[in-house]
Amino acid sequence: MTSARRIPAVVFLAHALAATAAAQSPAPPAAAPPSAAAKAAAPPAAGRFQPMDMFGLEWASDPQISPDGKRVAYVRNSMDVMKDRRRSQIWLVNADGTDHRPLTSGAGEFAPRWSPDGRRLVFTAHDGDAVQLFVRWMDTGATTRLAQLPRAPGGVAWSPDGKSIAFTMLVPAKPEPLAKMPEKPEGADWAKPPRVITRLVFRADGEGFIEEGFSHLFVLPSEGGTPRQISSGSFHHDGAPAWTADGKALLISANRRDDWEYESADSEIYEFAVADGAMRRLTDRRGPDASPVVSPDGRLIAYLGYDDRYQGYQVTRLYVMNRDGSGARLLTGGYDRDIEQPKWSRDGRRILFATADRGNGKIGSMAVDGAAGAQPEILAADLGGGDLGRPYSGGSFTVAHADGRIAYSWTRPDRPPEVAVAAPGARTVVLTTLNDDLFTGKTLAAVEEIWTESSFDHRRVQGWIMKPPGFDPARKYPMILEIHGGPFADYGDRFGAEMQLYAAAGYVVLYGNPRGSTSYGEEFGNLIHHAYPGNDYDDLMSLVDMAIGRGYVDPANLFVTGGSGGGVLTAWIVGKTDRFRAAVSAKPVINWYSFVLTSDETNYFTRYWFASPPWENPQEYLKRSPLSYVGNVKTPTMLLTGEADYRTPISEAEQFYEALKMRKIDTALVRVPDASHGMFERTSMLLAKSAHILGWFEKYRKPAA
Repeated sequence: MTSARRIPAVVFLAHALAATAAAQSPAPPAAAPPSAAAKAAAPPAAGRFQPMDMFGLEWASDPQISPDGKRVAYVRNSMDVMKDRRRSQIWLVNADGTDHRPLTSGAGEFAPRWSPDGRRLVFTAHDGDAVQLFVRWMDTGATTRLAQLPRAPGGVAWSPDGKSIAFTMLVPAKPEPLAKMPEKPEGADWAKPPRVITRLVFRADGEGFIEEGFSHLFVLPSEGGTPRQISSGSFHHDGAPAWTADGKALLISANRRDDWEYESADSEIYEFAVADGAMRRLTDRRGPDASPVVSPDGRLIAYLGYDDRYQGYQVTRLYVMNRDGSGARLLTGGYDRDIEQPKWSRDGRRILFATADRGNGKIGSMAVDGAAGAQPEILAADLGGGDLGRPYSGGSFTVAHADGRIAYSWTRPDRPPEVAVAAPGARTVVLTTLNDDLFTGKTLAAVEEIWTESSFDHRRVQGWIMKPPGFDPARKYPMILEIHGGPFADYGDRFGAEMQLYAAAGYVVLYGNPRGSTSYGEEFGNLIHHAYPGNDYDDLMSLVDMAIGRGYVDPANLFVTGGSGGGVLTAWIVGKTDRFRAAVSAKPVINWYSFVLTSDETNYFTRYWFASPPWENPQEYLKRSPLSYVGNVKTPTMLLTGEADYRTPISEAEQFYEALKMRKIDTALVRVPDASHGMFERTSMLLAKSAHILGWFEKYRKPAA
């Protein structure tokens, strides 16, 4: 599950140390000897994607095209095999792909942002134990820290004249102590003091216990100096601030309701005067309003949001309003897909944005004066890069004001995210090849798109089949059904390292987007509203049946796994059928009653995913819980969760594990130390996850007939 603060919706999302777990048990003999052609085509183990290759992967993120459209600064990410940590470094490449070189040392730099004249680049970097703001003069390479910030900055934005930089930063608060402890003697070694909690949401997955305080808006001279706080109050101000064209005010999204803890999704767009912090609210409706961007002439503001109906999934739409907040109107009412990252064209006549349609990320644009019901113009496809392990949506883009060129993170099933440029009226050009050295001599799994009809209501359901290297359609392969989290998310034709490892171990891998998935419209997404998990099961089984019908999948060698929402559905599936030889439910929800009261987003899940809190209708929570079907389970089922997971706490997995042990069903509980929900803090965590999944499946994998 991702954070409920995200627009458009809250989702679960998820996110082999030296050798594949497949090597832990002998590989079964094939049904028949492979053909000579297949033998020749099948790469040896060294020619397949291996677990240790995870440490060799590199990927691009946050591409920022210069104002003149000639250069792209981006974050080049890699893994440190010795420290087991992610590394990030800012690189520069010309828009024609030449002069590709590093700009920073690789000590942990990210979030590059060009000054309006393109002469400077501000970025965020680790400086010892702190995260600070730095600026680089592009002509000389001189770099300096702008200030000694007490907390990490976010949402950095240059003023139009380049003289100031706005950002957000946490301002700590010190509540009055509940009790007064006696002073301990000098040198005494007492226990740590108690942690007193009074907030509804007091911890966050991946962050731990939330520091007391609120996120506020700051302004800093672009040549360095002392930050000045602009906003105030006991409220969070989130996202990147937007400068008005005259540089006199800043726009930002905030939830300044007195009951903001309980109505977490009801934000508005506020204007703050830079001179004195005077505040004015520009939007006023039930629901989130966010991501404001001001038109080049300063007359209009584009922003994102929706009218909140307390649905599990609600499509985020694009709006435009006058500079004073009047005349708000919907631009994408005829386009039933989520909108993200709005940006103005240079002439102010169109608004560009990121979107996704049927599992593929795209960059589109909409005319400001377009007719009602107009469809966007699609400018580029294959936008992605949200998750290296699995093929989730994500990625980002920027636009050059001089010539309208777009730089974006581009990915395909056989290519982790690269930097690409799309010029108006021209084809996309991929500028980087970050993994050519790693992939040389290796064969990755081929991916094929499929569609089928659900056995429940004949709705069309999209999926993808990954075929092992050296695939021979005359053979029978074991198959893994891998289910995405969310549930309001989507898989697609993007790179997924974990799936590549499964395919390299000799499995056909099937993944798809059952009902509830995004990128198919609001009606499809809300088929699981107040009903999840439900008929997702029928959609997934229909995809499995279609794959079996192709003739190369062994129906006696089926396996199922998934993380987060996929873990929920995995546990649900084994309570409904015994057609799978083994299952791994990763970071699942097993008992909705306990989950909504222990997760880090209690204020959201109880209101948007259920009609009432659990004590008012416990049967509703029970009937939608995989725990209610544990008495039917015959499938050997492993549970796997991070011990620091605050989104789907490990107590959820423990409940299913103990129930299966009580029933003497083959099971195991894998606890990943220090891992949060995504399991991406360290590369070895992802390797441990995939290794244990493969190891469990190999234990029960049946030799082909």
